[in-house]
Amino acid sequence: MASKKVLVIHGPNLNMLGKREPEVYGTTGLDDINNGLIELGKKLGLNVDTFQSNHEGAIVDKIQEASQKHKGLIINPGAYSHTSIAILDALLILKVPVIEVHLSNIYKREPFRHKSMISGVATATLGGFGHSGYYMALEAIARMVK
Repeated sequence: MASKKVLVIHGPNLNMLGKREPEVYGTTGLDDINNGLIELGKKLGLNVDTFQSNHEGAIVDKIQEASQKHKGLIINPGAYSHTSIAILDALLILKVPVIEVHLSNIYKREPFRHKSMISGVATATLGGFGHSGYYMALEAIARMVK
């Protein structure tokens, strides 16, 4: 198995992908996205770990763990993008590439979604590509960690 580990964190309600607002988030479920990321990771020489939580503290804990174990982080903080200083502060601990992913284009949505607390500390941000954005982010991380 590849020695370079990348963590993908999915925030609140992303466990409902494929069921919740498919016109916004698509019909692909989270398990399918995660399996696709793991397979793509193998092709890119990366070991992909995935994690989803609806709880802010669990996400913070996972980011803190990533600082010791992972060479890169892809995060879709969901609604916490717009509210979580705790996740922002945890990301500041990391010394690895961080890519923020949003399935939808947050700038085409409600005004409260236009501001992301995470974007200012992320290495890059992808939004509006649906689940393909995760794969684009993984390909970018692979180039960054080689």
